[in-house]
Amino acid sequence: MILFPAIDLKGGEAVRLLRGEMAEATVFDRDPAARAAAFAAEGAEWLHLVDLDGAFAGEARNAPAVEAILRAVRVPVQLGGGLRDRAGIERWLERGVARVVLGTAAVEDPGLVRGAARDFPGRVAVGIDAREGRVAVRGWAEEGGVTALDLARRFEDAGVAAIAFTDIARDGAMGGPNVAATAAMAAAVSVPVIASGGVSSLADLAALRAAGGIAGAIVGRALYEGAFSLREALG
Repeated sequence: MILFPAIDLKGGEAVRLLRGEMAEATVFDRDPAARAAAFAAEGAEWLHLVDLDGAFAGEARNAPAVEAILRAVRVPVQLGGGLRDRAGIERWLERGVARVVLGTAAVEDPGLVRGAARDFPGRVAVGIDAREGRVAVRGWAEEGGVTALDLARRFEDAGVAAIAFTDIARDGAMGGPNVAATAAMAAAVSVPVIASGGVSSLADLAALRAAGGIAGAIVGRALYEGAFSLREALG
């Protein structure tokens, strides 16, 4: 199972939200590039970046911070938040992002996702963010009108590299991940599923591994607050 240290960007800083609420942002690092370099030095295989401002605006809002991270590390980076057109996808892939994560577009413009997955094999993932099993879009501010499992199944044959599944109620809450829902999604589709939201301990990571079939886990607040180190998690 691959661990993805998360760097969520708001106003050029690394923050963590509580259950997706922008008003509940805690600033953890004013130099996201330095944080990324530290994660890389600890052995990160991937980094997971989210342009939070972009997720609400529908376009890139933290480009300088993302570009600084790309210059600071050599490990592959996946980026989500506000990527809703072909030009934005191509721009970031050309700048060195290894993989884009498309969330709102997966609901509102599935053809865009399918076309990008076809043209950039291995470099397009779908982000599925849900409250009580129902997908949320546009920075988690709106109901997407579909269940998480149904959306995952829609992209079964699209050639996407992965699905990043977030239980919004768990995100940033340090209450443990939704292992059952994540494992159910992983069992329902052949696309690799990455767990997101709620990891707070090494025991949580062990539970995700033990569930079987879960390809990765995105970890944020637990690393920033020192619940465990990335080295410990990887060890």
